[in-house]
Amino acid sequence: MRVDIISIFPEYFAPLDVSLIGKARERGILDVRLHQLRDWAHDVHRTVDDTPYGGGPGMVMKPGPWGEAIDAVLATGPAEPPRIIVPTPSGVPFTQRLAMEYAAEPWLLFTPARYEGIDSRVMAEYGARTRVDEVGIGDYVLAGGEVAVLVMVEAVGRLLPGVLGNARSAVDDSFAPGAMENLLEGPVYTKPPEWRGHEVPEVLLSGHHGKIARWRRDEALRRTAGNRLDLLAALDPASLDEHDRRLLKELGFPS
Repeated sequence: MRVDIISIFPEYFAPLDVSLIGKARERGILDVRLHQLRDWAHDVHRTVDDTPYGGGPGMVMKPGPWGEAIDAVLATGPAEPPRIIVPTPSGVPFTQRLAMEYAAEPWLLFTPARYEGIDSRVMAEYGARTRVDEVGIGDYVLAGGEVAVLVMVEAVGRLLPGVLGNARSAVDDSFAPGAMENLLEGPVYTKPPEWRGHEVPEVLLSGHHGKIARWRRDEALRRTAGNRLDLLAALDPASLDEHDRRLLKELGFPS
């Protein structure tokens, strides 16, 4: 997969050189290309922002530099344009399902903004040529979109074939479609069996796969009930067995 990122802070993406994503880049699974937006600003100060029409606080990123930058990136790739992703808190929520969708794309172009965002004509211009997604990673505002891009590239990159040592890891993730009907993952443990007075649950040491699977589902239900009532409410009642229903009733959620 090819990933292009246009930013006024390309140095922000140094973390993409380490860990799983760094190894994926070394092995040629992920081709990340960084571009300095100011290279397409032609005044002496390399200005990329201006005051908003209609008044109001803050500054808006100018369409000129963005248009030239995106055109230059598009010119270096195949005829089929990339899917453009615009990080913004006003976008659709970034989810595991969307990460899986992006992981199937051959080419992604991220356009992290600063200030009050990018002139909306940029999205209109390129939305007529290719898929442009405005995407947010949460209900909060950051100083810029670079953090959001790091989040999305890592979430997408780890799904690419050959990145994870065990491909099952991605299948069993919290939020992965089909992973326990979108329940959160329960607690996990490793050696030693006892640490500072805390013991690993006995069932995990039993070797009884059926009991282990039941325990993991119970813990997933408990964690989801405690942390994400929205996911619990979205569960298909038909997916719950009698044990599930008894447990949820004990937790105060009649089914």
